[in-house]
Amino acid sequence: MSSQAPQRPVLSIVVPTPSDTAALEETLVSILENRPQNCEIIVALGCEYDDPWNIREEVRFVQAPAGSSMVACANLGVASSRGEVIHILAAGWRASEGWTDAALVHFDDRETSAVVPLTVATDRRKVVAAGIRCTPGGRRLAVAPRRSRSTVDTVATGDLAPHGPALEAGFWRATFLAEAGPGFATACGDSCADADMAVAVVRSRTKAVVEPGSLVVGDAAERRRKRPFLAGLHAERLFWRSIAGQPVLLAVLRHLIEIVRHSVARGPFGTLPMLAGRFVALIQFGSYGQRYRQLRSLMQAATQRNDAAEPRTIRIDGPHTGFGRPRRAMVDQPLRKSA
Repeated sequence: MSSQAPQRPVLSIVVPTPSDTAALEETLVSILENRPQNCEIIVALGCEYDDPWNIREEVRFVQAPAGSSMVACANLGVASSRGEVIHILAAGWRASEGWTDAALVHFDDRETSAVVPLTVATDRRKVVAAGIRCTPGGRRLAVAPRRSRSTVDTVATGDLAPHGPALEAGFWRATFLAEAGPGFATACGDSCADADMAVAVVRSRTKAVVEPGSLVVGDAAERRRKRPFLAGLHAERLFWRSIAGQPVLLAVLRHLIEIVRHSVARGPFGTLPMLAGRFVALIQFGSYGQRYRQLRSLMQAATQRNDAAEPRTIRIDGPHTGFGRPRRAMVDQPLRKSA
């Protein structure tokens, strides 16, 4: 008897669940109700879950160590996936009808490394976020429409221009996550790991595309406010991990301005712990060398792709200069009297 290997799915849906199983069930219901074809669903658990609905035939559960973070659970799910495209949808976020269809089309373009779905409010009309950006000074920013009342029908996606998806909801090319990671950086924590990956998108000169036809329901402002020390630690690591490809002096100047802004935002009681976290990250400077080389490698690969995409042509239909007789040496010519 000959056994055939299981067909590789086009899409892997990864649901990282550090702790909240009630939120997990809400997310799974939305996914299973709108399940796309040729996909696998992977739940990466950082807590115990006894599967009361007996859905193990439809969903694959993988267990992370107890107390694992969102990033650790997401990385476990990514490592366990087999799809060409990996969609991360965190527990508590909800899918909508046909939310993967338009997003997958973008991956036909080899220059697309990520697709950003629109995050909408519970009424599924108001757009609240569309990915994230990383500033040259090392700050993670959530991208939102300029108009606070933007809806799915009125939002101008061309003005959003995110660098990448948020950790909680995004589509990624599997090969890109392997080359730029592998996976998300646990060193940057749940708060900045997505910005760290977004920097890799920018340095690789690939594209993160906003897809207005892909809607997920979630709260982009739901993230817990990190303790000042961890906020400073992760933000400082993000900056030094993203330094490759930037003018160093200008980037450091912008970073100092960002530290001042962060100090004011965390003041008065959180300023010193935040600065302490940044100092700890700063003295770990030697650990950022590997990331620097990795980003430089992505930049070099992008340059090679661009050179290969622009082949040089030599015209053969025009006149060409033949081999002429060698000129006589200057010594054979009479010297003119100088003025």
